[in-house]
Amino acid sequence: MTARLALADGTVFHGRPFGAVNEPVLTTAEVVFNTAMTGYQESLTDPSYAGQILVQTAPLIGNTGTNDEDFESRKIQVAGFAVHECANRSSNFRSDRSLEAELERAGILGISAIDTRALVRIIRAAGAAPGALTNRTDLSDQELVKAARLAPSMEGANLVSTVAGQESDRWTETKAPWASTTQSGKGLTVLALDCGVKRNILRNLASRGCSVEIISHKTPADEILDRFRTGQASGLFVSNGPGDPAAVEDTIATLRTILQAHPEVTVPIFGICLGHQLLAIAAGAKTYKLKFGHRGTNQPIRDESHNRVQITSQNHGFAVDAESLRACGGQVTHTHLNDGTVAGFRLTSQPVFAVQYHPEASPGPHDADALFDAFVAAMTDNASQINNLDSTLA
Repeated sequence: MTARLALADGTVFHGRPFGAVNEPVLTTAEVVFNTAMTGYQESLTDPSYAGQILVQTAPLIGNTGTNDEDFESRKIQVAGFAVHECANRSSNFRSDRSLEAELERAGILGISAIDTRALVRIIRAAGAAPGALTNRTDLSDQELVKAARLAPSMEGANLVSTVAGQESDRWTETKAPWASTTQSGKGLTVLALDCGVKRNILRNLASRGCSVEIISHKTPADEILDRFRTGQASGLFVSNGPGDPAAVEDTIATLRTILQAHPEVTVPIFGICLGHQLLAIAAGAKTYKLKFGHRGTNQPIRDESHNRVQITSQNHGFAVDAESLRACGGQVTHTHLNDGTVAGFRLTSQPVFAVQYHPEASPGPHDADALFDAFVAAMTDNASQINNLDSTLA
């Protein structure tokens, strides 16, 4: 059996299939790469990868197997998977299944035994590439390249509804016992606007004592604002997710209405990744597609407020335009040191802040973990101000 990955530029990689190999598969999607050396299960199940064929640059993948605890969503989200070598044997006390068995169970095709270094060099030079992955033998290389050229573009793609839940739900699971945090958020209720939220974000909020309620990205603005008017909510979290942020028009309109309700209703808001982009657009800024994105666990950013560097986990293909952000009253708080793009911002007129990277990691370093504490502090301060106002009026 053979597998092939074709790019729109005519390049075809021949390798070995793994995962869903018992049925003929043809997958067309954008091909992107991740430079992390660990955490492949978390990446595979990250909803932000929906609609993409993921390439791992680390040469050996699958050696720690997979388990039921490290899922970042309910299933594997990638459209396809490409590695240099897929480990034949998993060796970890937490492993429940092999990587190959996990992909087979999810119906996802993988390709191994290809030169991922050459593949990544092509993407870095030309940009994230449309691709086609198959184990079919009835297609010629030329037909596969043609299929790659017809792959759907990420620009203009609204993929949020394909990964996000449609109903409200309570989240109670916390981080592992060894990952201790303060319970400073006790008594606070966070509404988590689900655009494809990673579970470790929710664990971070719950571990701080917050009551976390996941709400649909389609929840009307008035319904959200009423929760704050009546004191049933303390803060709004806007999650990560896949696709082009500018295409998520309904959610942007909801966030714009919430932002414009200030100062009548003050809503502390924290956004991550897609949430960062959606909040920026709602405030009046613009976004654009990066050449090949930022995907890895060693991405350096500078915290402009404290003039210090943090190493972060990132996974995104779009960025916020800095000039348009400043023009609408946004302040850049974090800068990506590799290319100078916006990695975080705040609104100076209200308690709203967001980052382009993933402070919850999973996988990745925990340098930016304190951002969750900053969100708790913003909610606590807002609650204190409201209580003081209520006592004054009484």
